[in-house]
Amino acid sequence: MKSFDELVALDAGNVMQTYGRLPVAFVRGEGTSLWDSEGKRYLDFLSGLAVTSLGHAHPDVAEAIAEQARTLLHVSNLYYNDVQPRVAERLNALLGGGGRVFFANSGAEANECAIKLARRHGQKNGGPDRFHVISAYGSFHGRTLTTLAATGQPQKQETFQPLPSGFRQVAFDDFDALEAAMDDRVAAVLLEAVQGEGGVVPASTEYLQAVRRLCDEREALLILDEVQCGLGRTGKWFGFEHAGISPDVVTMAKALGNGMPIGACWARVEVASAFAPGDHATTFGGQPLAASAALATLAVMERERIPERAARAGARLSEGLQKVPGIAGVRGAGLLIAAELAVGLDAKTVAQRCLDTGLVLNAVTASALRLAPPLLVTDTEIDEAIAIIAAACTAEGPPA
Repeated sequence: MKSFDELVALDAGNVMQTYGRLPVAFVRGEGTSLWDSEGKRYLDFLSGLAVTSLGHAHPDVAEAIAEQARTLLHVSNLYYNDVQPRVAERLNALLGGGGRVFFANSGAEANECAIKLARRHGQKNGGPDRFHVISAYGSFHGRTLTTLAATGQPQKQETFQPLPSGFRQVAFDDFDALEAAMDDRVAAVLLEAVQGEGGVVPASTEYLQAVRRLCDEREALLILDEVQCGLGRTGKWFGFEHAGISPDVVTMAKALGNGMPIGACWARVEVASAFAPGDHATTFGGQPLAASAALATLAVMERERIPERAARAGARLSEGLQKVPGIAGVRGAGLLIAAELAVGLDAKTVAQRCLDTGLVLNAVTASALRLAPPLLVTDTEIDEAIAIIAAACTAEGPPA
């Protein structure tokens, strides 16, 4: 195995430098643990940005991938396969039924599908000018040109102007602002129940309920981007369930394959029918290998009652963090949490101290740490992480 310095040099000489990487190379994982190229163990409380929600190398998922690799890796979507529709059936059931699923390879692609579907539906039902989408400042929906246009973070957009037209951003959790932006050209409203990349900021129940009513009144679609907070992470199967609403379109990815790239866009059947054959496609979406990983992941999630586990573990983590000197507040839901640091503490510095001590998390804003551990995390691991964070906040070094 190459040393860390050798890996850094190999990366610098061959990989596009689009990431500001941290000084560690991970080579193995098991459960909530990671090991780097020098053999050091870490607690993973980021889960690859909420991806490995069952932990690393979960045996059921690993076996499903291995068995499928020995059986059939890929066929074109010009043909049926025996795994994709079973994953769609599972997701449709979790969302209450009455829908159809399109499979992609990532969250950005799932959102791209949702936007194209909204435009197709809007133009079929409201004419050629009904293609606009309202999203929120602070949102993050992907890095393709279209999903970047939907993302409410101007600093990420500036380099790539001009972006596709037809997108409007309004203040998050501000119903009056959204209502003022709604006109007959709006085909859909695209929101996150919890803005993950925006700082782990939950939408209020009242806001999501009001937006649902407004979309019904104006005959616009309500799209919920559940790429980061979906599939049990917030203590419900989907983040929007905390508000008791039903979206028209739901996008998913990240946790769906527990590390295998797969995304999905679910839509109510009458909305999904706006797509005709040839309107949207992807070569790899829903292929047998990724779909087998998703099927195994969902089976474990249901067997382990993942939403309930996330709610209980999240309560323990939140309560523990609130007692840490240097943490001014905790927000989020379930096991998608931000710890807001006290004035004078820099989140990147604290995150680096945690990494040095053996805990993986990240600075989601300049003043807040994001924690998204595997949903099977144990109480002992939670307590260990809290101790490391407490030491990092007070710059006392590793806990004894």
